[in-house]
Amino acid sequence: MKPRRKQRHAKTHAIKWGLVALLAMIVFAGYMGAQGVMGLIQEWEKDLPSVESTSTFNYSAKTRIYASDRNTLLAEFYLEDQEPVALSEVSTYVSLGTVATEDVRFYEHNGVDLTGIARALLNNLMGGDLEGASTITQQLVRNTLLADEANDISLKRKVREAALAMEMEKTYTKDEILQMYLNTINYGDGCYGIQAASKHYFQKNAKDLTIVEAATLVGIPQSPTYNSPVEYPDNCLARRNLVLNRMLSYGVITQAEYEAAVQEPLVLNIAPEKTDDGIQAYPYFTSYVRQCLVDTLSFDQVFSGGLTVYTTIDPSIQAMAEEAAAETYEDLDEDVELAMTCVNPENGYIVAMIGGRDYSASEFNLATNGSGRQAGSSFKPFTLATAIEKGISPQSTVDCGSKDVIDGWSVENYDAYDYGIRSIERATWVSSNTGYAHLITDENGVTPEQVVEMAARMGVSGDESNGFGAYPALTLGVAQVNTTMMAGAYATFAADGVYHEPTAILMAFNQNGEILIDNTKPEGKQVISPEVSYAVTQVLEGVVKYGTATQTILDSGQVSAGKTGTSENWRDLWFCGYTPQWSCSVWTGADPERELYEASWSKDMWKRFMTRLLDGTEKEEFTSHSAPTYDAVYNTLHPAGATSNTSNTSSTGTGYSYDYTGGTTYGTASGTGTTDTSTTN
Repeated sequence: MKPRRKQRHAKTHAIKWGLVALLAMIVFAGYMGAQGVMGLIQEWEKDLPSVESTSTFNYSAKTRIYASDRNTLLAEFYLEDQEPVALSEVSTYVSLGTVATEDVRFYEHNGVDLTGIARALLNNLMGGDLEGASTITQQLVRNTLLADEANDISLKRKVREAALAMEMEKTYTKDEILQMYLNTINYGDGCYGIQAASKHYFQKNAKDLTIVEAATLVGIPQSPTYNSPVEYPDNCLARRNLVLNRMLSYGVITQAEYEAAVQEPLVLNIAPEKTDDGIQAYPYFTSYVRQCLVDTLSFDQVFSGGLTVYTTIDPSIQAMAEEAAAETYEDLDEDVELAMTCVNPENGYIVAMIGGRDYSASEFNLATNGSGRQAGSSFKPFTLATAIEKGISPQSTVDCGSKDVIDGWSVENYDAYDYGIRSIERATWVSSNTGYAHLITDENGVTPEQVVEMAARMGVSGDESNGFGAYPALTLGVAQVNTTMMAGAYATFAADGVYHEPTAILMAFNQNGEILIDNTKPEGKQVISPEVSYAVTQVLEGVVKYGTATQTILDSGQVSAGKTGTSENWRDLWFCGYTPQWSCSVWTGADPERELYEASWSKDMWKRFMTRLLDGTEKEEFTSHSAPTYDAVYNTLHPAGATSNTSNTSSTGTGYSYDYTGGTTYGTASGTGTTDTSTTN
């Protein structure tokens, strides 16, 4: 018996030790599994963003663009419609209603609500309305720190989200977290944040929302699309009433308030629809400002940096320009466009701009277009300035015969009119093509290279594809320009030879009030001498008084100067004019380009606008300067006074071998062919 008893005893011990060993193995496996899980979690939690980073919760703040009066709002640029506000500026119905609806234990948990998770799981298993268990802190993390992972439904993202939520709770107070949440959550219709939503749906500040309005907005973030009061009003109403029930349960509202609120219909007061691009006024100018900002700063700074930008546009002057344009459009063909830029010669500030007929039909800005349109004879003053700077007197003569062939280049005046031998000054007044063709091809005259360089000094430049090659036809205006660069160039003559680049932005500040752009004290550059500048102005005054621009003479008697321009077949009609106070360039032409006919549209627009602009102001004179030194050989070979009524139309010119291969041959372009009836030079 004893051996059997011992055998049974041994078996019992073996079973016990086997169970101990099995339990140990389970514990070891559990331990190793836990270690593995912990290791995996640690791996997932690597490279988490810092909750203390100053840029972590930056809102996509709006950049606001203002006119020069610093009051007229031109545009709001943003990626998301957000207007951050302090929690104290939000209705308690919103803040407490959000807690009651989204996270009833918000002020009790540490960022992750285990009790809430268990409650939601039990409710979902028992067939109740589906509930989520993400806390307000977790939702904030998902929409900010982990925005790039927001659509990832993996366990890894949940772990990372929970870790960051708990870290957030250690770093910020509950109210700070709630404020950040209310300022970033999506309320549908492109609204991010409670203030933007309140203004959009009810046209009021978030602090002024009623119980019903607050409940309506609190219910949207659960599903911004399907709870939209605009697209799905029935869903929104049902969700609103659920929120009201939660608010009652949480003690945010009384029973009486609840019963009254649920009986109210869904009533919205939607704000006027905003433009897709954020532009509210002067779209051609404002879109140009937008591009200048992006080129100077960056896309992110402009659209999410919350900048404050003051521009140079003057609302009262812009109104004058638009009135003048409206009158001029009454005379234009339906497909003819008008562009205009007015700048202040003292600083280059753009005070008015017309970029086309209708921005909603075409956003193409003809006033700043880089490819431009042919300048026609409005380009001749650059040749004139070059000649005067070289010591060639405007009183020296030039052959202005009806037509000529110069080294294979066929040139003729408007209507083949023969102006004979006359001074460069008088050739300018009547815009003689043959006269300027001889001046730029004479071996003692000016060269195309010099004219290109002169125009560039005055802000008018481009490449050969835009007609800026150094060939003689340049002087007749084959180069493509826009009204902004031409207004800036002619302003140089008004400013005694000082060039200021046309400027649309006065100042720009970031959110901290730091200056990013400051053009309040623009530094001009002396590109031609005051003497040369004034000599050019004297000639261009004659264009207005006696030549092709007599229609622009101002009734007030204010002195002005300028130059007409017409490209081949009147495809482009120009007038670039200036007074001591302002420089304004106007272009009219068909878009798309087509052959037109001789018309005074640009000159009419200029006069209408300048008459308004100068109304009630004192008349001013151009600052006079002594004449430049005229010592060029050209003056001896082409002396003043050697004039005639006819010219040799078969001369071939000298000193320049010309081979023009780019684009359409420039022939009868520019000038109106006004007959000069004066008898003296």
